Amino acid sequence: MTTDSDVFTPSAALGRSLIWAEEFTAPVAWGARWTGDRSSAYRYCDHNPDDNKLDWLTPSAVTVSNGVATFTATPAGRTLENGRQAWHTGLLTTEYSAEEFLVRAGDYMETRVRLPRGAGAWPALWTWKDGGNEVDCFEYHADNPHLLELSNHVHHAATYYTDVDVIAPGRWVTIGTALGAHCVEWYVNGDRVFADGTGVGPGWSAYPILNLSLCAGRYHAAPCDPAPITFDVDYLRVYR
Repeated sequence: MTTDSDVFTPSAALGRSLIWAEEFTAPVAWGARWTGDRSSAYRYCDHNPDDNKLDWLTPSAVTVSNGVATFTATPAGRTLENGRQAWHTGLLTTEYSAEEFLVRAGDYMETRVRLPRGAGAWPALWTWKDGGNEVDCFEYHADNPHLLELSNHVHHAATYYTDVDVIAPGRWVTIGTALGAHCVEWYVNGDRVFADGTGVGPGWSAYPILNLSLCAGRYHAAPCDPAPITFDVDYLRVYR
């Protein structure tokens, strides 16, 4: 559903070729391309209360229509180990899939998303492998409506990027990350907004993860009512 007016071409994509893309023009290819019921980043595979999350991973919480994937979080009839009520929600990872696609040092990864409304919403595009290799291309919390969290957990660096004209609930935004060996760069609507000067190292690789988490309330507000929370994704593309 991307239109010409939505297209941004950051300098990070120039000189690279599109080598992998998910345009969400067909139903989610569970098993072949994507996994949605587990991640090694989650202590219990399909839920992870240790990370202040109410998530219970449920593949049916991700649906595709008109070129957009919608992640829908709803209260679940399950109780987490910490006694909190879980929420069914969606996650897409290439880990455990037949394809097992990995992003590598030097790649540029980009997504276009519609930021969610509703207390507790915590969408993200990030990476994970072997208990780490985490780069947060973005994290968003609806109680910080104009702020994106951009983090490199491999060689620690992070910033809070604020833009009241671009970042807001219900707003479409294009976010890209150049995963350099010596410097990771973040782009918002085609503009470079942060360069960490540390990078991920030349041998780095990881599985991309797109998901909608729900906050449990320790650092950000938890859901305040049982109304569904949605998060939309137009595409995910990787250039190399």
